[in-house]
This record gives sequence, C-alpha cells and structure tokens, in this order.
Amino acid sequence: MTTQSSQVISTGSMEIDRRLGGGIPLKTVMLIEGQDASGKSTFAQQLIWGTLRDGNQATIYTTEQNVHAFLRQMESLGQEVTDYFLMNDLQVFPITSSAENEDPDLFFDQLSHHIQQQHSSKMIVIDSLTTFVSRAGGEKIQDFFNGLKDVCEKGQVIACTVHENAFDEDFLLRVRSICDAYLRLQVTASGTNLIKTMEVAKIRGADTKTGNIMGFEVEPAMGIRIVPVSRAKA
Repeated sequence: MTTQSSQVISTGSMEIDRRLGGGIPLKTVMLIEGQDASGKSTFAQQLIWGTLRDGNQATIYTTEQNVHAFLRQMESLGQEVTDYFLMNDLQVFPITSSAENEDPDLFFDQLSHHIQQQHSSKMIVIDSLTTFVSRAGGEKIQDFFNGLKDVCEKGQVIACTVHENAFDEDFLLRVRSICDAYLRLQVTASGTNLIKTMEVAKIRGADTKTGNIMGFEVEPAMGIRIVPVSRAKA
C-alpha cells in the first residue's frame, strides 16, 4: 500500500523519498532527463521497486532490455522482482528495435493506447523515449504527454526517461510545463571517478520543498545510495 493515506508512491528508500518532498504524489507525470550513464534507468527501476514493495502493481516499457535481462538487472541491484513478475504484479513490455523503424506518430498512438489499458498499475515507467522523441514532431510529443496527464487523473504515476538532448529546446520547455515532476540527472568526471547528481527541479504537490540537488551512487546489491554532494565532488 502507498503511504500518507495512499496519496503518494514511495521509491522504497526513505532518504530518496525525503529528498523528493515526501514521495511521488499520485496523478503525477514525471520526466527524468539526463546524460548517458547518469542513472536514469536505475532510478526508473527504483520507482518500480518502491511501488511493488508498497503492495502496488507496476508496469515498465523498456527499450533497453528484454524481460530476462530486466529481471537480472533488478536482482543485481538487490531488488528481486521475479516473484512479482510471476504473480502479474509487475508487467514488463520490451519495445523492440524494429519499433524504431515505425512511423513515430503511429508508435506514440499505439503506446498511448496500450498505457490506457494498464488500469491496475499505480506506477508506469517508459524507459526510454529518446529514440522516438528525436524522430517525432513536437505537436505529437505534446499530445502524447497531455494524454499521459489524462491517464494519471485516475490516480496513477507515469515516469518517462529521456536523454537531455532528445528534445528541441522549445518543445522541452513545453513538455516540462506539462509534467508535474521534473528530475535532471547529470554525471561528471572528477579525477578517475564519475559523479552522479540528481536535481529535483519540480514536484507538484510535494509535501516539502523541492529544488535540491542530491549526490548518489549505484552499488551492486544495494541500488541507489544517497551521498552528500560535497563528498560526491571530493
């Protein structure tokens, strides 16, 4: 079950929830934007984990992995979800490479229709939209995100990952304004280390102030671990 009278979805980490302003409010469309290797997919998987742990159902559309690879990846992070998958509490829908050759407008129409059928899932993740966003017209992208807003009005959360350069700047601003939550992930080199940070740019309806920046690490068998930004940059 979700916390706070079922008004938010937990990430499964009290520290991450706190940095997000208390969790992710229901009826939220979230955009997770970041560079290559900045942790977008790992954070998306964290959302799936927290949702399942709270007793809710979840769905993920993935262009990155097939079903078996996704389950193995979750296990490697210490987030074993195979039982949830076998019990149909977790739905995994790989988006095959052949979809990249489809008409992008048709792809978005088909994806929208499929998402509308996921009535029982509290969390729906799309990881990632980069390839299709870069080929579709801006108006179609806006229509797609507006459609996600309509779906979320039923009390769901939809999170989409995208590379930071996928959108034209004009349409990126429009999509950000449509979304209820916006996270920006970055990775920078510091000597021989790669430093990951997450900026909570916006979460509409959060219980506490957002806009903060957190440093994090991804550790085998542990998943995401928050570290002080000062330490991350050391």
